[in-house]
Amino acid sequence: MRKKRAYRAADVKNVRLERVLASSPSGTVSVGLDVGKFEVLAVVRWADGTFERPWKVKNPSEIRQLVRLLREVSVKHALMVTMESTGTYGDALRQALTDAELEIRRVGGKAVSDYAEIFDGVPSKHAGKDAAIMAELAALGKSWPWPYHGRGDREAEMAYWVDWLDAQQSIEMLWIGRLESLVARHWPEVTRLLDLTSATLLQMLAFYGGPSEVVGDDEAAGRLARWGRGPLKADKIQKILQSASETMGVRQGVQDIQRIKQYATAALSAYRETPKARRKLCHLGAFEK
Repeated sequence: MRKKRAYRAADVKNVRLERVLASSPSGTVSVGLDVGKFEVLAVVRWADGTFERPWKVKNPSEIRQLVRLLREVSVKHALMVTMESTGTYGDALRQALTDAELEIRRVGGKAVSDYAEIFDGVPSKHAGKDAAIMAELAALGKSWPWPYHGRGDREAEMAYWVDWLDAQQSIEMLWIGRLESLVARHWPEVTRLLDLTSATLLQMLAFYGGPSEVVGDDEAAGRLARWGRGPLKADKIQKILQSASETMGVRQGVQDIQRIKQYATAALSAYRETPKARRKLCHLGAFEK
């Protein structure tokens, strides 16, 4: 049943399109798609400003059914399908619509939000309202072409390394945050001598796990001299060793040492991945070296 403002959704598998098309007014049809993780709500807007009841579509299992129905509508009417640019949940649907050679349009999320009260006099949301607003904005010329285009090899590789860099930086900061409280508890003096994000300190913590293990190693000075991106000066090494032997930190148990070793190892692994990703992105021309 066609109404000016209809929100109660019908399952897409129960739509009888031949009945809908039999009495449809002539003119361009716009369809708004409100995409969620598990469900898509599709609303058809006819050229006379009336709307079909929303179609409820399972995402992604009923995408083919929706595309088939829209293809049938496009045989009789000029058709625009409109979506918001939000997340990745709609990518599979957008690809399927493009493959079906249907015209896809995009509207901004802010425009949909701003138009909510103008649309039906109330700012609140109802099932299918956003989809209906998208359809109306498209009909009013407030949308832009948005066909799906797969990434080329270079673009895909660049996107991969950007994502990898972002993930590794986030992982590093997560473990640094956990280490910070542990080091402040058991060896607070060492962060006055080395930054917790330095490769030298992370390697030292990953290897020793705490000050007592440093004190017990006759080769600690030599190891410290080799660790890090640049060699530490002798006086800095001596200050680190002295801080380990004189620390006011809380004495560690076996599990305390093991925890710091594991956290530092995880942080160090992420720390080492970030320059690799940056070099790849430089090579791809993402930014200057």
